[in-house]
Amino acid sequence: MTSLEFGAPQPRLSDADRERALEVLREGAADGRISQNTFERRMDVILQAQWHGELHSVLHDLPTRRPRNRWFAEAVARALSFPRRLSDAWQSERMPELLLPGPGAHAYSIGRAPGSMLRLNHFTVSRTHAQLRATGDGWKLRDLGSSNGTWVNGSRVTGSVRVRPGDVVRFGQIGFRLAVAQPPSLEPPARP
Repeated sequence: MTSLEFGAPQPRLSDADRERALEVLREGAADGRISQNTFERRMDVILQAQWHGELHSVLHDLPTRRPRNRWFAEAVARALSFPRRLSDAWQSERMPELLLPGPGAHAYSIGRAPGSMLRLNHFTVSRTHAQLRATGDGWKLRDLGSSNGTWVNGSRVTGSVRVRPGDVVRFGQIGFRLAVAQPPSLEPPARP
């Protein structure tokens, strides 16, 4: 026999129980199953409830979602995103390289304007699109208010962002993989 059969009191509600009940109530309101007045009345009951039975009386007509295992949902998301990640990796290795400026060098101006250090003659690139400069501790890429955006590893740049070798950058629809210039080799080429 269990202790509940001997008249032991039910456990009181925890804050987590209240949060789950409020989530079910919010979903019911968002789905249009209850009115604003009903939502407010039931929310007051949930916040003042002390026992599980009180929650049941407030939520009995609302469907509850069964919690899914987080690992299962993450595994499905990873499996579904695999083709895109594979395509991105394949394309990034095939992209042309854009050499990062050396320390002390002037900032690269990037755009369609004739005076740009990196002139990209494509309709998605603005006249003065972006600027790439070496700093004391790396490199920074700054969008200059371009129409079609400057992107680093799939995220749009607003203002300045740090970049490093291997990052994939896009100016409008034109993409590059950032690389560091290799110093010339002092060894003579090997003879066959």
